[in-house]
Amino acid sequence: MGRKTQSAVKPKAPSAGQVVRLLRKEFPGAFTALEHQSPFQLLIATILSAQCTDERVNRVTPVLFRRYPDPRSLADADREELEEIIRSTGFFRMKARSLLGCSRMIADEHSGIVPRSMEELVRLPGVGRKTANVLLGQYYGITEGIVVDTHVHRLAKRLRFTESESATGAEQDLMKLFPKADWIDLSSLLILHGRKTCKARKPLCSRCVVAKLCPAFQAETSVSA
Repeated sequence: MGRKTQSAVKPKAPSAGQVVRLLRKEFPGAFTALEHQSPFQLLIATILSAQCTDERVNRVTPVLFRRYPDPRSLADADREELEEIIRSTGFFRMKARSLLGCSRMIADEHSGIVPRSMEELVRLPGVGRKTANVLLGQYYGITEGIVVDTHVHRLAKRLRFTESESATGAEQDLMKLFPKADWIDLSSLLILHGRKTCKARKPLCSRCVVAKLCPAFQAETSVSA
């Protein structure tokens, strides 16, 4: 009779509460790294942050906001001049269209005041659920959903909190797992952890505060054992 082999057991997702507690100790006072002084500035900075680092955006926005300090001035901006200012953030032509359209709608339809609801925000050009969640949570403290960027999505999959390939699906799975009171912090915590430790190509598992709970780490160590 052949040797009986033990079937591989798929590691389970850790407790959502445990993960949040450990990451809060690692990153006390977690908050967005995008520099801003108003909801309009945070909205614009978040649009620019797509496929770009926060550090790069923070180098661009001081010049941008000095030149265009409010929705009306940005709505009336010369496109070529705007594109040149934001060029280094990547996809600058598409982003310029979004900034112009978004600012114009805020100036014309909202009297220059950035909306405070998910429904109104996602109607703005260039604004999806992720951007709206950043603004609502980080500036207004309004809990409508969870910011799912590439870091959050990657960590959610590694921790087996989701199997969804879409950001929307991952957000819905996270919203079911975590209490609403944790949603705003969760986004910031996972983003910071993804940048510092749980990196895309070479996660620093030896330095990770949640490694012992992480199914991806458990699977890796069981294979190498």
